[in-house]
Amino acid sequence: MRLTEKKIVEVLRQSGYKITPQRRAILEVITHSQEHLTPSAILEKVNYIHPGIGLVTVYRTLEVLSNLGLICRMHTAEGCHSYKGALQEHHHHLTCTECGRVVEFTNCDLGELEERLSAQTGFNIESHLLEFLGRCRDCQKAVA
Repeated sequence: MRLTEKKIVEVLRQSGYKITPQRRAILEVITHSQEHLTPSAILEKVNYIHPGIGLVTVYRTLEVLSNLGLICRMHTAEGCHSYKGALQEHHHHLTCTECGRVVEFTNCDLGELEERLSAQTGFNIESHLLEFLGRCRDCQKAVA
């Protein structure tokens, strides 16, 4: 289950951030989307709700939300980022390198690997990101 707009607003306030009309419009777009959106796609949708918001405002808001773990940021095959409301549970991605489709999954048992890497390197591992790249079933069929 994804974090709700209400929960995100609550965390932002607790973290000392103001809930401006611009931030609320960006939150509305992100929390109501079922897909990962690039900053420019977010801007386009936000301007229907709150005309006049600039791309810099979108980027600043995305950075705050991402740093607080309130949205999920992922790398796209084109080398930019896309964003989606964060799941309430830890998750990772399967990304199709052909069509860009993203599938989220929650089962990742990396505890043993983290412990071993921490012991070998001396790192205090705080979190991890895992993303698999490949071709989805539909794209595989299209080539066959």
